[in-house]
Amino acid sequence: RNIVMANKVVYPAIFINDGDYIFVKFPDVEGAFTQGINIQEAYEMAEEVLGIILSQSESYPAPRTFEEIAELYPHSDVALIGVDVEDFKIEHRSKTVRRNISIPEWLHDLAKLQNVNVSKVVTEALKRELKVK
Repeated sequence: RNIVMANKVVYPAIFINDGDYIFVKFPDVEGAFTQGINIQEAYEMAEEVLGIILSQSESYPAPRTFEEIAELYPHSDVALIGVDVEDFKIEHRSKTVRRNISIPEWLHDLAKLQNVNVSKVVTEALKRELKVK
């Protein structure tokens, strides 16, 4: 029953404006709530919290329909929020790992002399080679 758009998993969220902040909650995703100072920030934070919660889950909870959520929360605005969990993991949850590499000594010396961050250069080269963001 998960709503899937392309590679996104989509859940209904409720938005409640208390005058100072816009509170956002995903009724079907335990622990998924956030807030923003305006609708743009609230929406962005909603995408982020949904990505964080789902990227740490083995399976995703079944969402209720937009209509069911609207009926349960009649005094709240309801919106569908989607996140591509795999893209989210790549962009936000990637920890770095230590890796030994071998390069020619003269290249090492030149990089050191010019304050080149070899890890950064290797990471960017691998992303280009693997065609990932």
